[in-house]
Amino acid sequence: MPGRTKRLSNVRSSALDDRPVIRLVLALLCSSLVSIGLYAYGAWRNQSLLYEYLVWNLFLAWVPLLFAAIVIKLLRRRAWSNWLTMLFSFLWLSFLPNSFYLITDYVHLREIERVDILFDVVMFTSFIFTGLVVGFLSLFLVHRELVTRVGRRTSYWLVGLVLFVCSYAIYLGRDLRWNTWDILANPAGILFDVSDRLIKIGHEPQMVLTTLSFFILLSTLYAILWEAVRVIRDLEA
Repeated sequence: MPGRTKRLSNVRSSALDDRPVIRLVLALLCSSLVSIGLYAYGAWRNQSLLYEYLVWNLFLAWVPLLFAAIVIKLLRRRAWSNWLTMLFSFLWLSFLPNSFYLITDYVHLREIERVDILFDVVMFTSFIFTGLVVGFLSLFLVHRELVTRVGRRTSYWLVGLVLFVCSYAIYLGRDLRWNTWDILANPAGILFDVSDRLIKIGHEPQMVLTTLSFFILLSTLYAILWEAVRVIRDLEA
């Protein structure tokens, strides 16, 4: 009976802890609608559907947050080594780079002359900011679970590895044009491209530069957000 009471208490505590996350998700949904509204206005003003891929990319940015929520729900009843938890963890990691890939869409800003380039910068930033925060939120939720299971220091290393994988995946997506679903559709092709470039890493400066640049950027931004959350909690304690 005491054990059951303790488990119920933990579930209630987790539900209370989820309330700020739910409020943030709602705010991010509003931010997504603002981004789509900016795109709709830009499309009307320019009489062009150019940049419609921003909406699709933002949708993909939300997918890992859904998988992270499923992983957390599963972890309340199963171990992380359970096959179902491992499956959704793999899906989460596979889609997570899409949240950060949005940054690379800045390269399209000067593809064609538009009515107002400054408005397009604002629109792009709206999509990119929302995608980044959604991605970092899903990473934060998984990171929080890692801390309780493997400890703070080990969790930092694992999160760093996740961000490095995401950074390399951004290179694969932007430079080699691979997509997340190619992991299932053409795994041999991805494996060949990755192994070939790793073998010839000295002749692939763009791969090294892109991967390291995004790794430094994403790690720095996430570290700031992680510490900001800790500071806010300390202030409220």
